[in-house]
Amino acid sequence: MSWKMETKCLQEGYKPENGAPRVLPIYQSTTYKYDSTEHVAKLFDLSVPGHMYSRISNPTVECVENKIAALEGGIGAICTSSGQAASLLSILNICKSGDHFVCSSTIYGGTFNLFHKRLNEMGIGITFVDQDSSEEEIQKAFQPNTKVLFGESIANPKISILDMEKFAAIAHRNKVPLIIDNTFATPMLLRPIEYGADIVIHSTTKYMDGHAVCVGGVIVDSGNFNWENGKFPGLTEPDESYHGMIYTRDCGRAAYITKARVQLIRDFGCYMSANNAFLLNLGLETLHLRIERHCRNAESVAGFLASSDKILSVSYPYLKNDPYHALADKYLPKGCSGVVSFRIKGGREGAVRFMDKLKLAAIVVHVADCRTAVLHPASSTHRQLSDEQLVQAGIDPGLIRFSVGIENVEDIIEDIRQALED
Repeated sequence: MSWKMETKCLQEGYKPENGAPRVLPIYQSTTYKYDSTEHVAKLFDLSVPGHMYSRISNPTVECVENKIAALEGGIGAICTSSGQAASLLSILNICKSGDHFVCSSTIYGGTFNLFHKRLNEMGIGITFVDQDSSEEEIQKAFQPNTKVLFGESIANPKISILDMEKFAAIAHRNKVPLIIDNTFATPMLLRPIEYGADIVIHSTTKYMDGHAVCVGGVIVDSGNFNWENGKFPGLTEPDESYHGMIYTRDCGRAAYITKARVQLIRDFGCYMSANNAFLLNLGLETLHLRIERHCRNAESVAGFLASSDKILSVSYPYLKNDPYHALADKYLPKGCSGVVSFRIKGGREGAVRFMDKLKLAAIVVHVADCRTAVLHPASSTHRQLSDEQLVQAGIDPGLIRFSVGIENVEDIIEDIRQALED
């Protein structure tokens, strides 16, 4: 049976058998019992399905992984301990010291620092590009050792829209995969695999959880990329740390996601806990309802801000005059998420003054949950960036990131109005 997305949010992943609990159980166990040594050996050879240890897989987490894979249209998924872990592993799974990748410059500040500093220290080079540049300009960033092209579907906090088909064409022309961070859009608004993305990641801490109760991330494998093109020996040559397994030969379309689990998750131990997976699943069950309200509320808030003489500019692709409006029509016809960025008169001081006067919207180091929140990126999430890097990321010192919740939109707008008053 082919289900619609709303039904998948509730019915995919966990499918109870006769007499089993209706709600996904929390398998709060690190270990699993077996009837024979032979069976354990088969588990470690990956010749039979099952769970070995909850650092690698867990029945509760597996159900959530299957649900998210179904929502994104992938063949498999791995839940990680955070969105940062998902970003890191998605790259490390195919890049090693001496390799290089290309990335849009308008990405989340934490990811920028992870890629620019930590991966560079590990010997993995990176070139940041303007995502709005022509294919010819972006192509100049590629090197013989380039292994990945990376971008965010909706950039945090610039709220720019990535031209995914353009990025996919560039990546595939260079025989490398396109990895898309789809956190803000969620699969309810956009499924990047349908536009050529090969790997999709999320910080599940945001809209997927939706209630700010559990940190997590996920990597989804489309199963579509041809790893046997001579550029990815880690997938096509024997892995001596895993009995000489050749992932493309032994795992077929699931080569990438299997390697990520049995090699990186096994060794780094950054797997999601069963309890967090249970909480995440509760969020996923209402994702389709919440994301629609987030979008409608944000559209009203963006319209109000655009009409105020106290605001210099508003970044929200729903607005007709937004530079990304055409791309939003193409990729995000159902909505552009609940996050609005805007520049207020008075620069950094004006932004701080406005935020400190808000009563309903909370100043928190978080975004994209059901309660309205606000943050000044230059002072927080992007504080580690230089002024030049801030400009590259599309961040003005007076930029405010406003995460519109699912409260009554009239109350949200009234809170903004009173905070704008002198």
